[in-house]
Amino acid sequence: MFLGFCGPNVNLSRLLAVAFHADPEMLVLTQGDPAGIAPEITAKAWHALREQGPAFVWVGDPALLEGLAPLRIVHDLAQAACVFAQALPVLPLSLAVPAVPGQPDRRNAATILESIRRAVLLVQQGAADAVVTNPISKDVVQGPDFTHPGHTSFLAELCGAEGREVMMLAGPSLRVVPVTVHVALRKAIEQLTAERIVETARTVAAGLERDFGLEHAPRLAVAGLNPHAGENGLMGDEELRIIIPAIETLRAEGYDVAGPMPPDTLFTPQARAGYDVALCMYHDQGLIPLKTLDMAQGVNVTLGLPIVRTSPDHGTAFDRAGQNRADPTSLVCALQLAGRLVRNRQAAEGRKTA
Repeated sequence: MFLGFCGPNVNLSRLLAVAFHADPEMLVLTQGDPAGIAPEITAKAWHALREQGPAFVWVGDPALLEGLAPLRIVHDLAQAACVFAQALPVLPLSLAVPAVPGQPDRRNAATILESIRRAVLLVQQGAADAVVTNPISKDVVQGPDFTHPGHTSFLAELCGAEGREVMMLAGPSLRVVPVTVHVALRKAIEQLTAERIVETARTVAAGLERDFGLEHAPRLAVAGLNPHAGENGLMGDEELRIIIPAIETLRAEGYDVAGPMPPDTLFTPQARAGYDVALCMYHDQGLIPLKTLDMAQGVNVTLGLPIVRTSPDHGTAFDRAGQNRADPTSLVCALQLAGRLVRNRQAAEGRKTA
């Protein structure tokens, strides 16, 4: 019966894994902005992962992928797991208007957001293991249904975890966490508090232990805000007033924390060997070195959520849409990392209940 349901030419090892609930993971990939490179990198990611996985189902308008990969409309994720080796499984949605590559259209905002909502719901219901999000344009989706600076806080709202979300960028060479994120630099400095640094560090340490499977206590490096980490107040006093008190609080709680470290030497190979993640005081302080070192393989990970969520570390690239020029590497890495995080989280939860 099960073989007949899946049809001919099924990937037998994946079929048996589904039948006995031993499939490594099933991921849900959101549509992203239909006018950007999301359709192209989705198809390329499927071609790259179709044999080894992790398996994923795409939630979006099938018309966007026509001609890019063989498609299979599915109605549940068991079907998706069965067909993944032969076709890209799609849970279909419909755009309000046809997408034109490179020409974002706000009339399609509702479908973009619905794809995200449906992906989160599938994980919350236990039908899928993790959400991987394709790039969206914040400007396109801004409106009554989306008043967020980006994906991260929207996902936190959907998960009922507002205020606990933390954005981590992870690559082969470096992990960084911006303590303040998508705000103007002047506002980022205004928002910086010892409490914010402490809460961010706690979430990051918990995420490294649970989701990244570290076998040692997480080593956190905290960047200074000012040149030379303030030079004892000569170049700014935020280190003395805010950052050092936060570090002292974290050390008193038992965390392994170094800093404040001068930002201009924090990302050298020698420095990176001494920590597992760098906590940066503002967005570009962390993302510039991350993207310099690991642009193609960088992955955005949201910590502090009850679900696993990753994303490629780039935007919609409207200027490249529809030209077969998009590099899918970051999305492939995001899918692969999501699978590893799921397995690590399941192992950590198993240890707790053992």
